[in-house]
Amino acid sequence: MSEKPARLVTLAELRAAQERLRGVVVHTPLVAFEMPGEPVALWVKAEGLQPIGSFKLRGAFNKVAQLSARERACGVITYSSGNHAQGVAYAARAVGAKAVIVMPCNAPQVKVNATQALGAEIVTVGPTTGERKAKAEELAAAFGYVIIPPYDDRDIIAGQGSCGLEIVADRPTVDLVLVPVGGGGLLSGVAAAVKLTRPGARVIGVEPELAADAAESFKTGRIVALTGDQSQTAADGLRSQSVGVLNFAHMQAFVDDIVTVTEAEIREAMRRTIFATRLVPEPSGAVAVAAALFHREQLPRVRETVAIMTGGNVEAALLRSVLEG
Repeated sequence: MSEKPARLVTLAELRAAQERLRGVVVHTPLVAFEMPGEPVALWVKAEGLQPIGSFKLRGAFNKVAQLSARERACGVITYSSGNHAQGVAYAARAVGAKAVIVMPCNAPQVKVNATQALGAEIVTVGPTTGERKAKAEELAAAFGYVIIPPYDDRDIIAGQGSCGLEIVADRPTVDLVLVPVGGGGLLSGVAAAVKLTRPGARVIGVEPELAADAAESFKTGRIVALTGDQSQTAADGLRSQSVGVLNFAHMQAFVDDIVTVTEAEIREAMRRTIFATRLVPEPSGAVAVAAALFHREQLPRVRETVAIMTGGNVEAALLRSVLEG
């Protein structure tokens, strides 16, 4: 018996999420990335300017805002290396709910500190996605917390998709949107938003070579889970061991391709973005720009490209080393 096809997020859901987020998230600007002599106009979607320094507030708030009074009273829990953690903590504080966050032992300290500052209780586990997901489920069963998934959830996807609606509204002639991909929440939502409002535009996911499960999944047509240590990549926000089931369905329906970038390219993209735009990306936030700069031969020939800079929560020591070359 064949599996029932996944029900994809609709344009109505995307627009409802955008309305729900109005006044909470920032409609972030598209900042020009000057590339003298190049025929392509490159714009950077500056999601690092969100209140928590990352796009993750979009999905987290869209999910938490729809909880019932009883669910809010139970409190919420999630598992995250940092940016989704901050999004859930921020949203929970806004609605008066307790937030518990399961974080890996190798999460950047800047993200741990920011999550604690938002009033969340932090539980630390090992470095893998499976470890933190299992702990969150254990605590939810024991204490009745409501789980706020980081990406494999339609409300999360719809919230992240509001970013795509903004891109098309601000650049109606956009030809190509480059989107970082870890678990696939942002790529799912943005691809749906772009394809449902500007069908002719291309949407391509970008991830580190050292955590290339999404690229392998897209190529083979089935979800591939990595079994190695993805913590080798500096892009901590993209260390998921596999994309989500609902996310993969959206990728198959709306995404044109997925490309990978090297660690050296990520660092150089960070450096160039800082000097070209005065925006400061974290490694995960620089992968889309890295693709635009160093993988033109893998991308379609277009006139207008938007690269999403997903976040700017970067450790001071890493930023210093990038700037020093």
